[in-house]
Amino acid sequence: MKKDYRKALRVCSKILFGIYIICLAYFLFFAESTGRTFEGRSYHYNLELFKEIRRFIVYRHTLGTRAVVLNLFGNIVAFIPFGFFLPVLYPKCRSVLFTVFFSFECSLMVETIQLVSKVGSFDVDDMLLNTVGGFLGCLAFFWMNRIRRSYEAKEKE
Repeated sequence: MKKDYRKALRVCSKILFGIYIICLAYFLFFAESTGRTFEGRSYHYNLELFKEIRRFIVYRHTLGTRAVVLNLFGNIVAFIPFGFFLPVLYPKCRSVLFTVFFSFECSLMVETIQLVSKVGSFDVDDMLLNTVGGFLGCLAFFWMNRIRRSYEAKEKE
């Protein structure tokens, strides 16, 4: 029974991760509501750490709440599922260091694609925020895994 439960959980996790990756790709590269169009775009990039984060905080009243929340918190929230599902699907990634590294690597890939395709902009601040999101997702995995283990231990008693 326990093996069937874990197998079903793993299959369900793979499906949810696939849906998450498709949604992430859509919002990062194709969603017009987030300014992702191909028309008349030039290369935009930021290589100075905290430059855009600082700009969004200093000019939050001018830029508006929606822009600040989408940029600062949206980049974090977007990668929380990545950091959560990675240790679920790949037991070798049950190290915080591995999950943080792969979150950074995936974020670097996304930012590079945005730069080359001129959709969005290459921003080191986005990579930092995405990596923080992956880290928080990993912490959520460990927290929920601890809860699951304590529940299973109580069930055995």
